[in-house]
This record gives sequence, structure tokens and C-alpha cells, in this order.
Amino acid sequence: MSNIHFEENCFYCEHNEIQKDKMSEVRKLDISTLYLNHDQTHRGRAIVALNGHVNEIFELTETERKRFFDDVSIVASILKNTFLADKVNYGIYGDMVSHLHVHLVPKYKDDIDFGDAFINNPKDLIPINEMQRSKLIENFNDALEKIK
Repeated sequence: MSNIHFEENCFYCEHNEIQKDKMSEVRKLDISTLYLNHDQTHRGRAIVALNGHVNEIFELTETERKRFFDDVSIVASILKNTFLADKVNYGIYGDMVSHLHVHLVPKYKDDIDFGDAFINNPKDLIPINEMQRSKLIENFNDALEKIK
């Protein structure tokens, strides 16, 4: 039996202004939604968030878990191939935002933090402008269309 539900005061469930300040929706996937993080300290940084609320991976049914991580895998493949990343880092935290979501961060050998964990909330973040955002979203959507 599924534990996925709607949670009040969760910006992933409510799609509120707090969420819109931090990320832009790229598109719905199978059981999740792909978002482009507005902090582009790592070019292509994205988030895959479950469509519906659970706090922990183990709260998903086996089928839901497979579907969720299939979505994560597709996005990771796009980051690796479209954005020519040397490695993709995955971050699942949930201390502050308990909604199940995965940060996918493309890493490049010439990055200052290559070989180390990415900084989730850098003090000197690199925001993107609307034109850059549109182009990155277009890149993701083009790559997703080729997969389907």
C-alpha cells in the first residue's frame, strides 16, 4: 500500500513561491518532477522530486521506489551525456525539506570541488538569468524527448 500523500507546508507539495524562488519546473517524469535549480554553481544542477509526499525512501512501495530511481537515473544520464559531466553526484538530505527529492549535480574534473562532495548551499551561489534558464530547460527537454 502506498504512503504517498499531500503534505501541508511542503513547498514540493504546494508548489509555492518559496519553491519557485529556488527552482523551475522542467517537466513531469513517470512518478516525479524534474526541476532546474536556480543555483547553477554546478552547471546543470537539477532536482528530481517525488510527485506526492513521503519523508523516506523506505516509505515507497517496491514499485514506486523502482519508478522513482528510474526517473533519477534518466536525469543522471542526461547530465552525464548532454552536459558532458565527468561524474554525477547525488544528494538526498531532507533535514530541512523532508519531501523525498534527489539533488543531481554534474561534476567536472576542473571544478574546484572535484573529488569532494558538492556544497549544497554555497555562500556565493551562481544564479542564472531567464535566458540561461530557458536554454538549460530546453536542453533537458530535448534530451528527454530523445529518450522517449
